[in-house]
Amino acid sequence: MDENRERLRSAGLRVTNPRLAVLTELTRGGHPTVDSLADAVRARLGAVSTQAVYDVLGVLVESGLARVIEPAGSARRYEARVADNHHHLVCRGCGQVEDVDCATGEAPCLVPADTYGFTLEEAEVTWWGTCSACASPSARSQRGVPQIVE
Repeated sequence: MDENRERLRSAGLRVTNPRLAVLTELTRGGHPTVDSLADAVRARLGAVSTQAVYDVLGVLVESGLARVIEPAGSARRYEARVADNHHHLVCRGCGQVEDVDCATGEAPCLVPADTYGFTLEEAEVTWWGTCSACASPSARSQRGVPQIVE
């Protein structure tokens, strides 16, 4: 937690309990929604409004300590993995999100056929698919997807 205090201070932010709790939850990994973050912060601090969590997230994103991703058809998700070049895998079944490192390691890691005069800085890619848990025969049958028998 001291590391997160220092990260807040280094970004020029005052250390408050809500900021520290949200940043701590984000640094645990994953890609939580604001609702799941609010629940986790409440478990740590007691009563904290969802609006307060939104406000903290806005400050963390603006200061570069957090990143927001918006998979189509899904709630916004947040992560503490910033300042690197990575993309995301999203499961169409359960919404699980995983980080995928860029194959080249340099930004942007995809090159468009035409830049139209833009100076490229970053590429944001989301791959959609089905995670192994959702693709399992038992998960498929629970969702009513016919089993393939060979």
